Amino acid sequence: MNIYNLKILIVEDEEMVRVTLEDFLEDEGFEVRSADSGERGIELLDECQFEVAVVDMRLPGMDGNTFIKTAKKIQPRLDFIIHTGTAFYSLPQELRDMGITNSNILPKPLSDMELLIRAIEKLKSE
Repeated sequence: MNIYNLKILIVEDEEMVRVTLEDFLEDEGFEVRSADSGERGIELLDECQFEVAVVDMRLPGMDGNTFIKTAKKIQPRLDFIIHTGTAFYSLPQELRDMGITNSNILPKPLSDMELLIRAIEKLKSE
């Protein structure tokens, strides 16, 4: 599978982080849409089919865990990368039951943006 044909959704409330991720992924050839809240992310899921969502956990309103659970109901084949600045984030059992593992978690800030590409490649090769 050519991962560079994938549609990526970014759900991130920090504008600088959101724009940086979006610009990087677009420069790498991905089709990217972004949302500044879980609620807006859900609206985008109703408009477009995505293969991967990069999701912050601490969002205004709907948090990242709730977004993932809701998004999976809307697009069951959607894969997730959790992008969090929370040093001690622990995956809830509900997300583990959906097949999300610690390898799906990337810390903020990313020390190397290539880690994001490798995480996407890993998700789509499974």
